[in-house]
Formats: sequence, structure tokens, C-alpha cells
Amino acid sequence: MSDVIPVTNPGVEQTDVLALSRQVGTVEVEAELAARHRVFLAAATSDNTRRTYRAAIRHFLLWGGVLPADESVVIRYLLAHADSLNPRTLALKMTALSQWHRHQGFPDAASTPTVRKTLTGIGRLHGKPKQKAKALSLEGLERIVTHLASLPSLTARRDSALLQLGFFGGYRRSELVSLRVEDLAWETEGLVITLARSKTDQQGEGIIKAIPFGEELCCPVSALRDWLTRAGITTGPLFRPVSKWQTLGAGALHAGSVNTILAQCATLAGLAAGHEFSSHSLRRGMATSAHRAGADFQDIKRQGGWLHDGTVQGYIEEAGRFESNAAGSLLRKKR
Repeated sequence: MSDVIPVTNPGVEQTDVLALSRQVGTVEVEAELAARHRVFLAAATSDNTRRTYRAAIRHFLLWGGVLPADESVVIRYLLAHADSLNPRTLALKMTALSQWHRHQGFPDAASTPTVRKTLTGIGRLHGKPKQKAKALSLEGLERIVTHLASLPSLTARRDSALLQLGFFGGYRRSELVSLRVEDLAWETEGLVITLARSKTDQQGEGIIKAIPFGEELCCPVSALRDWLTRAGITTGPLFRPVSKWQTLGAGALHAGSVNTILAQCATLAGLAAGHEFSSHSLRRGMATSAHRAGADFQDIKRQGGWLHDGTVQGYIEEAGRFESNAAGSLLRKKR
């Protein structure tokens, strides 16, 4: 059989056909490499960060901004929203604009000295204390668990397991809803959970947490086992939607549902200011309650998956506002 490539166009020499085929092959390879490169670039930024940046860019464009922007337009944008938006929100939007300009190869109009100084001035004149989620105490969680135990619904079983695991595991809401049955390892001492990826583990090395059996009212291990048994879940997402007819959904809960579930359960359990609770209340509550119970600093940090000591120290200081208090030492001594 001949190895000669047939020439379909009489006006094209065979050498031209070979060169053309190589060129086409090169274009295909380059397109494939470019597609792979875009995948890796997208993976370098978390989905939450990407969504936040996109929302910031849309806000700028809806206001009337154009991209690429110049310094004067960025400053007018800051002045237009200085009275209505929190300075921290404006700083985040400047970060998003800055990232857009840098990655598109344009001069960064959102990080010039004048823009930064303007943002600093807005912060000094309009700065407000950061709104923090109210920490859920262990006693508060016990009241919620007691209330849910009195309800026969499948929803109550799910909520009890969800809130207990979120509290004692120190999980973020995105981590909670991403957990799957395949992530669980049942041990004689309790439960070992391997979280494939999290906010502080973007490389996917895995975060392993141990959840011991409870000896008091709360027991996240037993609550989770009860929920999985009642729901008949043997694979896939741990926590799923349940309809008002108590029909189980196939997919995972939306991360935002955790806030709603906690607020509703806290209100129904009679906790004051139930609307002040959010999913972060579980993590804060674990840290403050564990400190009051005498847990080691590093143990608290490890269970919550915090990277920085300062974050954990802030929770510990919150837990000891009255115990570790200079004025309290004087007042108690006098008493």
C-alpha cells in the first residue's frame, strides 16, 4: 500500500497538503491547550470569590461605569455610594475591579494612590462595626435538639443532625451541604469525616475531623445515623431538601438553607432573637462553648479548620468577656 497522501486538488502540490495538515493539527492542539489553560485559571479562584467579583463588576456597570475604567470614573463611583454602602463592601468592589483590570492587561485604575486614599477617608467617616452572627451556645443547641426530638417529621430528624454536626464539627455552611455518605467512616469512638475540599483547603488535600459520641442530650453521631436511616440515604449527599409532604429530594441542600433552618429552629425552640442566628453561629458557638468547657486552643482551631490564630483568639476573648475582665476582678474582690 502506498504511503503517498492523495492530492484531491490538482492545483495543490503534495508538499502543500502535508504543510496544511500539520497547520490544522497545530491549530487543534493550540485550541485544546488554551481550553485546558482556561480551566486551570478558573480553578485558581474559588466559586464563591468568582461569584462575588462578578456581582461587583455588574454593580459597577449598572451604575454606569465602563470597562476598562479610568481613575476619575472609579472615584465618582466611590462618591456615589459612599453614603449607602459599607466601606468594607466598597473595598471589596475595588478589589474586584482591580482584579479585572490586571487580568485583562489594562492599567489598574482601582488601586491608584488617590483611589486608596479616597477609600480610606470613606472608611474613617462612614465606618461601622462589623455585623457578627450571634454565637449559638451549647445550652441553646440543647433546647433546639429537645424541641426537634418532640417532632415526628423527617424534616426534624434532618435539622437535628444538620445543626449538631455543624456545631460540633465547626463546619461552614458550604462544607455541611457538600458532605456525602462516602465521606463518612464509622468508628467505635464516633465518626470520622473527610472533607474533600473547603475554603481553607483549595488544593483538595482533604480535611479530616473526628466527631465523638455524645454522653449528654446532644449526640451528632447518633442524630446523623438516625437521619440517614429514616431517610434511607446510603449514598450521595448527606443533607437534602424535604418537601412539606415529607418527600426526600435527590440533590444536596442549598448552602443558604442552613441559615433559614437554624433561624427557624431557634425561634420555634423559644430562643430570644432567633433571627440573629446564621450558619456562622454554629462555628462561633462551638469555639466559645469549647473554650468555656476548658478545651485547648489548638484543639479548637483544628476542629473549626481556622488558619489564623487571631480568628480563634477573637472567639475566645468573646467567650471570656466577663470571666477575664479587669473590672470584674475588682468588683468580685470588693463583693
